[in-house]
Amino acid sequence: MPRRQLHVTGAAEAPLRAALRDLRARLDVRETFPAAVLADAERAAAAPRLPDEDATGIPFFTVDPPSSVDLDQAMHLSRRAGGGFRVRYAIADVAAYVTPSGPLDTEAHRRVTTLYFPDGKIPLHPTPLSEGAASLLPDQTCPAVLWTLDLDADGRTERTDVRRALVRSRAKLDYDGVQRAVDAGTAEEAVALLADIGRLREQLEVERGGISLNVPEQEVTEKDGTYELAFRAPLPADGWNAQISLLTGMAAAELMIASGTGILRTLPTAPDGAVGRLRHTAKALGIDWPHHVPYAQLVRSLDPRDSHHAAFLQECTTLLRGAGYTAFGAGEVPELTTHAAVAAPYAHCTAPLRRLVDRYAAELCLAACAGEEPPEWVLAALPELPREMAEGTRRANSVERGCVDIVEAALLKDRVGEVFEGVVVDVKEREPTVGTVQLAEPAVVARIESVPGGMGAMGAPHGAPGAPGGLPLGERLRVRLTRADPGRAQVLFVPA
Repeated sequence: MPRRQLHVTGAAEAPLRAALRDLRARLDVRETFPAAVLADAERAAAAPRLPDEDATGIPFFTVDPPSSVDLDQAMHLSRRAGGGFRVRYAIADVAAYVTPSGPLDTEAHRRVTTLYFPDGKIPLHPTPLSEGAASLLPDQTCPAVLWTLDLDADGRTERTDVRRALVRSRAKLDYDGVQRAVDAGTAEEAVALLADIGRLREQLEVERGGISLNVPEQEVTEKDGTYELAFRAPLPADGWNAQISLLTGMAAAELMIASGTGILRTLPTAPDGAVGRLRHTAKALGIDWPHHVPYAQLVRSLDPRDSHHAAFLQECTTLLRGAGYTAFGAGEVPELTTHAAVAAPYAHCTAPLRRLVDRYAAELCLAACAGEEPPEWVLAALPELPREMAEGTRRANSVERGCVDIVEAALLKDRVGEVFEGVVVDVKEREPTVGTVQLAEPAVVARIESVPGGMGAMGAPHGAPGAPGGLPLGERLRVRLTRADPGRAQVLFVPA
């Protein structure tokens, strides 16, 4: 996909900010923390509960976007004597700062996740913690939940250990820098091993039927008082880094299942009809999908920089709908323990600064590894966590889509009537004249409505027989912008 960025002019800034404020109000997003929560955060930042073990001699590093300061994870990778690898993965120990049922804890249960807006984020925890004392910033000693995962020469997990320890990150790296160093052969061994281990884990993912979708990200950023919107195709380094998190989440799930108490991230297998619809989309987009080729194998062969492939990858996300959290205890392990995209049991445990459930998963894994009962405060909260996380996830998804809709409308508000090149990436099954179009440029994904009896790409009638005026799924289409209203977060196209 194109990666050229398009700026919002200064004239659009005021209505854009007003629309974002309205979105926060509509979603009941609390922008500031109560005084009691801020006071609790200040006290906790000054006096966290420190572990006995000292792992500050391990040269950890982080890999995050350059602007990130809420750093949940730091890693150190090495080779084991006799073959294989050792992954040390330090996760910010939020429980070292949060007192159960205290002001910080109560507020975190209300917020559930960090929310990201183009004009600022609404953090799960106050910034003295999330961007300060609890963040794994370089050259800062922090309490952490330290995972040690020993892998064999093929990248399979042989041993898992979880304990609390003091850690100290030595370097804050970003994806572009890691990719350049690996490609140039200049990466130090611990960083170069991220590529080696990441590729091995990706191969194991293929073998078990897992799916990693390299969907181009639609990014909204602020720069010099204006906004930009662009598609970013993920780098291989993004995938390698994600594999370390997936590795840890899978190990966490296995620990919790073995102990009989835990909370998993689950996703049932998509129904056959959903996969069949994707085959129709692939055909419409000109993507060759032989019947003997599994879905996971096809996805890995696609290039997110190709507009047709990117459109198909976006549609593949429909198979991931329905993910949820499943809590269990007293040895009563649920029937569904797997996440269909991971193709294995999996748990969220690597982002506690930004997601509530991860703090609880860490405590459950620490207890399981030590052969102890989880803390009472964890067991008391466990039954309600799936509901809380579902509500928080819905709110985060609404924020993400709402922000992009508002910025798209602001970007296009002075271009109503213009014609653009796009691809129809979705059509409503029961209303084939309504769907979604993804523009080649600028980076916009928006609603499209056709007029019954209209003409499709290359002058062909829209849709299939029996659906006059239906949109041509997967086809390139010249579309005309008819509405762009930042105040209502509305953008609408029609076939040109």
